[in-house]
Amino acid sequence: MCFTDDKIVNTAEELKVASFFCSEDRGNTSLHKDVTFYSFPFPGLCVVTVVCILLFVVGIVGNIMTILIISKSRNMRTTTNLYLSSIALSDVLILLCMPLDLYKMWNFRPWRLGDMVCKLSQYVSEACTYSTVLHITALSMERYLAVCYPLQVKVIITRTKIKWLIVMLWAVALSSAGPVFVLVGVEFENGTDPAETGECKCTSYAVTSGLLNIMMWVSSLYFFVPVCCLSLLYSLIGKKLWRRRRRHRNRSNTQTVKMLGKCTPQRGWDYLH
Repeated sequence: MCFTDDKIVNTAEELKVASFFCSEDRGNTSLHKDVTFYSFPFPGLCVVTVVCILLFVVGIVGNIMTILIISKSRNMRTTTNLYLSSIALSDVLILLCMPLDLYKMWNFRPWRLGDMVCKLSQYVSEACTYSTVLHITALSMERYLAVCYPLQVKVIITRTKIKWLIVMLWAVALSSAGPVFVLVGVEFENGTDPAETGECKCTSYAVTSGLLNIMMWVSSLYFFVPVCCLSLLYSLIGKKLWRRRRRHRNRSNTQTVKMLGKCTPQRGWDYLH
């Protein structure tokens, strides 16, 4: 047991503070090696954990059911549903990484799962996020073509072409996330035991080499470019639907006027007789 100012350390926060003084200034005196370091206050961690568990269960069940229903039923294998099933697969992979994120929040130091698990979890999460963004953008483009060019879209868009497009989207996403293997890793403080101070975080090489800044730009492009595309496409779709509705309304008004024009003389003749 470690003492600070002749008082017994009996809370988690005081224990962390005491660990620093005991290891640096008290010679051979040290804290128990099982001390854990939380990344957030304990009550907040409990709330976040409950929410994440609910999201994990609902997300896994819902997305797996989506994949199974689309894969089992021939009638459900439309081009749109092919996108949705691929997005569901991406969501499942992201959700499978959620327990590791919770582990880091509860015990970010030391990281005991190894360097490869650290890198792989971040890579899967990043790649699947990119994949989802690309799929949503491609699906929006297809919806634009279906609304604005309904006759040509049947020739341009086929299930075979969409399958190959999905493969290409995954390839782009996986390639874009490749630098994550260099970007993150298990880092520890100099002059300390890696087994006690190791953290799964951004590497010092990524910071000094500028790789971190490059990946931040890539992530920003994956956000702003799709947002601009979606805004433009759905604006064009809305404009097209508005014109179509207005044209249909004018046509209905014209037909009504013609009908009234035919009926009015007949009604007048009937009235005179």
